[in-house]
Order: sequence, then structure tokens, then C-alpha cells
Amino acid sequence: MIPTPGQPKKHYGIGGINYHTGETVVIFRRRKRRPQIAEFLQRLVDKHPHETIYVAWDNVDTHQDDGVEAVVWAAAGRLVLMYFPTYSPWLNPSEMLWRHFRREVTHCELFETVKALLVAAQDFFDRYNRTPAQTLSIIGAKHPA
Repeated sequence: MIPTPGQPKKHYGIGGINYHTGETVVIFRRRKRRPQIAEFLQRLVDKHPHETIYVAWDNVDTHQDDGVEAVVWAAAGRLVLMYFPTYSPWLNPSEMLWRHFRREVTHCELFETVKALLVAAQDFFDRYNRTPAQTLSIIGAKHPA
């Protein structure tokens, strides 16, 4: 395979963890901008059509946008956004899962293609969704009895 010149194709994981069940929702996109953040929030609302969803996240500017606000308003009070203080990633339990993801999937790995990387990434989250107790353990939450 001959490498192509220029920047490698980047992809971003945008995701969240249900702190009570250990279930994850993750999307992979070429960009991590406001429309993709709004898409992720809509995915959460669609996945949990009857529950109130609390999203705790940081104050990055992509989290504040008309598209994000539209999803919040359309959820009619079922989507509550809570912001962490600036520069405080240690308060966000999902950072522990992303760190675990990097160790298990991407650390010291060279993938033949971006598609192979995306398959490995999706496999990681699919596996942990089948064993949510492991996810809860990684993020420091108690598994429900």
C-alpha cells in the first residue's frame, strides 16, 4: 500500500455513558463540530424516548449552538445539560472509559485503513455494551444489584 500524501483522515468518537446502567452510545464522525454534537444528543433522545436524560459535559464551544439548543427544546424537558467547570476532565467519568479505549484499541497500534480502525473502535464499545458491569467498574460507578 502506497501512503497518500497529506494529513491522515481523522475520525472522532462522540459518546456518552449511562452512569446507572453502564450502557454507552457512541458515534464516529469525520468532524466533531456542532452538527455532530447535536446529532449525538438526538441519538440519546431517540434511544431513550420516555426517560429524562442528564448530560454532564464540559464547556467546549461545540456544546453551545443553535442546533444543540433545538434538540434540547424538542426534547421538551427530557434532555438536561449540566456543565462541568472549565478544565476539569477528572470530574467526567467518561474520560476513564476513553482512556481505557485508547489503551485497549489504539495504543501502539497501526491500522491498515481508517475503516479497520473504525471497526476496532465500534467493536470495543459493542463488547462493553454486552458487559455493562465492566464499564461501570472502569468509570467508578456501582453496578445495580
